Amino acid sequence: MRATDRGDLWWKTAVVYCLDVETFMDWNDDGSGDFEGLANRLDHLAELGVTCIWLMPFQPSPDQDDGYDIVDFLGVDPRLGSLGDVVAFTRAARDRGIRVIMDLVMNHTSDRHPWFTSAKRGRNAPYRDFYVWRDEIPPNPPESVFPGEEEGVWEWHEGTEQYYLHSFYRHQPDLNIANPEVRDEIAKTVGFWLQLGFSGFRVDAVPFLIEPPEGEDVGDPHELMRDLRRYLQRRASEAILLGEVNLPYDEQIAYFGADGDPAELTLQFDFEAMQRLYLSLARQDATPLRDTLARRPQLEPEKQWANFVRNHDELTLDKLSDAEREEVFDAFAPEDWMRVYGRGIVRRLPPMLEGDPRRIRMVYSLLFALPGTPVLFYGEEIGMGENGEQEKRQAVRTPMQWTGGRNGGFSRAAPGRLAASPPADGYAPEHVSVEAQMHDPDSLLAAIRGFVTRYRSSPEIGWGAFELLDVGEPAVLAHRITEDHLRFVALHNFAPRPVRVTLELGEVPDDAVLSDLFAVDADPIDERGRVEVELDAYGYRWFRVLAPGDRRLT
Repeated sequence: MRATDRGDLWWKTAVVYCLDVETFMDWNDDGSGDFEGLANRLDHLAELGVTCIWLMPFQPSPDQDDGYDIVDFLGVDPRLGSLGDVVAFTRAARDRGIRVIMDLVMNHTSDRHPWFTSAKRGRNAPYRDFYVWRDEIPPNPPESVFPGEEEGVWEWHEGTEQYYLHSFYRHQPDLNIANPEVRDEIAKTVGFWLQLGFSGFRVDAVPFLIEPPEGEDVGDPHELMRDLRRYLQRRASEAILLGEVNLPYDEQIAYFGADGDPAELTLQFDFEAMQRLYLSLARQDATPLRDTLARRPQLEPEKQWANFVRNHDELTLDKLSDAEREEVFDAFAPEDWMRVYGRGIVRRLPPMLEGDPRRIRMVYSLLFALPGTPVLFYGEEIGMGENGEQEKRQAVRTPMQWTGGRNGGFSRAAPGRLAASPPADGYAPEHVSVEAQMHDPDSLLAAIRGFVTRYRSSPEIGWGAFELLDVGEPAVLAHRITEDHLRFVALHNFAPRPVRVTLELGEVPDDAVLSDLFAVDADPIDERGRVEVELDAYGYRWFRVLAPGDRRLT
């Protein structure tokens, strides 16, 4: 792999940072974040080492689902700015070497979207077929995505005496993906935002997007994603599709494009590994995560896993067994308000780990050391907590904490006018902020900057072949990533006790050493390819195998 070959597939070694414009930085003091505020905080992201910003929905919306209920796919919520502000922001980001992607949320619309407003007027209305209508509820309907909030997925519309489908909330009617006109609108939306400087899309709830309405025969539903990928590549060859596909590996792999088929998604979130990371943390045993990574499909170079610790939704545990889920609940969500939908947790990592800096840093070290592309949720770099007084998912969607002052420096508006409220406990802005950590070499912010730097200088993490290493200690996850002559090795200790393990690296060049990537230190590897490594309680180590004459810097 030559350095000149890596530019085309920029996302293989990217650092993705997810944020909500509404809660990131308020520049006009109206209580809501805006694009001007975001543009004025780009230097923080550049200094962190972010290379790709993922924007949550910023289009006009009644905001009944945190912006995921959209009324105009080609517009900008006026509270956040204008199209001109968006273009200025994407240009400013690109000047700092940062690409921008955005949420593509086209499995449904808001019920206030002009299409649905028209569709409700009558059975022969112009946009009636943009949505899914039935005279009767089909047998065996699927359960709602939000149990306890919605009784089902079909809602009666009195005016036209039919039911409409809503896989999510009743105020989010599903678009009819079997209608070619709907598919055309998806393509138009993609083309529009690409033209304004975006480098791709995070595709929301992909299985719901491509699944045709019951009773509709559209052939292979994956053809929609293939068409979208082909269209994307024609318009902007560097652009990506980052997919939310929360399915088991054997089903998820099809969304990349089966062998011999055209490509679909560029990257997909690894929900299986994320969930078993938390089971390993609860047990203080790396085995659940190790077993999951052992069966994780190896991908071709043009495809990639996206690794994450948590995202903007609940921390879902739906892939765990009931008993495993209860283990994680008992460890990290002991109170009822911390749990949601019977499957998830509405907390951020630091409070779940009781603020233990050793465990927190070990988790983020692992995020950047695992093969794939790391994705951060805003505020993770400073260890933000959640606000348990906000309802359900909103608990983790609090304003970014820039300073220890009023409103965390997010806004100078009166607290009652804020789009959301920061925590008021030990994770309040006076305790956790960018300003307090930006010049502190011992802060979490400094640690994550260090992980980003080492990750970016270790391209084999994104490109190489992954191999688990057996060190005979259940608490330790050890792995190697190899690409050409580059050999990366990482160890992570999930136990609250120091351990000493023997790495067996097999055949290595004569006189090779194991060079520590976070210290000026190197250990000799014996003639049998073995070396002993010590790990602190909840410790982590990154290494590179260096041969004599190797010109890599450590």
